[in-house]
Amino acid sequence: MATLGVSEDERAAIERFEREVVEPSMASLVILDFWAEWCGPCKQLGPVLEKVAADYAEKGVVLAKVDVDRDKLIAAQFRVQSIPTVYAIFQGQPIADLTNYRTEAQLKRILDQLLGQLPVKGAAQDLAAQVEPLIAMGEQVLGEGDAHRAESIFSQILEMDPKNPSVIGGLARAMIAADKIDEARTLLDSLSEDEFKHPAIGRARAALEVAATPPADVTAEEARVSANPDDHEARFAVAQARMAAGDRDAAADGLLEIIARDRDWNEGAARIRLLQILEASGLEDPWARAQRRRLSALLFT
Repeated sequence: MATLGVSEDERAAIERFEREVVEPSMASLVILDFWAEWCGPCKQLGPVLEKVAADYAEKGVVLAKVDVDRDKLIAAQFRVQSIPTVYAIFQGQPIADLTNYRTEAQLKRILDQLLGQLPVKGAAQDLAAQVEPLIAMGEQVLGEGDAHRAESIFSQILEMDPKNPSVIGGLARAMIAADKIDEARTLLDSLSEDEFKHPAIGRARAALEVAATPPADVTAEEARVSANPDDHEARFAVAQARMAAGDRDAAADGLLEIIARDRDWNEGAARIRLLQILEASGLEDPWARAQRRRLSALLFT
């Protein structure tokens, strides 16, 4: 914006505009609100814009205001004829007129559209880029069987991103693997119903359910199965014990055998338990995928 032949006040307005609007817009989406103290509609819209900007701050949205009485030159550059006038600014240029969007829902809808089209970098995206490789490291360490180190890694990530469900789920599974069942349960019980819906939390909850069965001596139950292969209660107890001992192959074999013989036994208990084991293992686990194929072959043939 040219500064030749302008007054000191106008020069200050231009510098303020560069600092508060142009520079932030290089990486963020700036909501630019032209207003005045005497403008009633401006005072009604202002809190709505502030609320939306706060809600979208981590997505890279910033609110800037221009008082048209104080900064007449800026208002003239934008050809502001009435207020409130609201623009979306990105990389120094107005990209959308938001003036007619007066409700929170309307503003969020248009912002979602703009953010989906623009390379805006918000704090949430920056944090996700930092956290993603650390989560992968924690998962790798947990997969290698070092539960205590994995717990330490996920605990450190949680300090960076305390609301990340993948981090919370990973930490809970590391605690479970480290035999800290009560700690894992407390962590998961603190979550909301919406958080329960996330796949990472579902996986952790399934792992908790599977781990809640303590190891047991099932010598008597094994004898019962040998004497009567249709003793599903005994076979189920043996499968539970095998899983508690870490032998998921034997556990899956036992549960699949029950399903093959009587898939509806005990209201489908064998299938439900097998699905919990598979969910706890993770959808990407080759072993879990192989067991799902075995289960599908039984159920759909």
